Amino acid sequence: QVHLVESGGGLVQAGGSLRLSCAASGRTFSSYAMGWFRQAPEKERELVAAISWYGGFTYYADSVKGRATISRDNAKNTVYLQMNTLKPEDTAVYYCAAQATAYYTRIYYSPNDYDDWGQGTQVTVSS
Repeated sequence: QVHLVESGGGLVQAGGSLRLSCAASGRTFSSYAMGWFRQAPEKERELVAAISWYGGFTYYADSVKGRATISRDNAKNTVYLQMNTLKPEDTAVYYCAAQATAYYTRIYYSPNDYDDWGQGTQVTVSS
């Protein structure tokens, strides 16, 4: 099991940027595939971006493609989500998730695929 702590959320105007961080501790971070999810009020939790533990494979939801970049620094046990050109519809609680895997290219897409979750960080985009 890995312990995850998100940071970097806040209130930002539309068109602005944020960088979310997720610090991991407890196990070998480099053997975990990572994902960023978000959940807006009365909506399902959705995958925003995901990255393999090797870091060379990524996935982006269509809603953020071209505006988001997921990256990881295994030496710092941290995964990042850079969000640019933010829109009011990006407003949500953003969660970091981790899933141990033996496959360095593996990416997971469903919330049910992930065993470990952070507590979430609120992102609010004002119009």
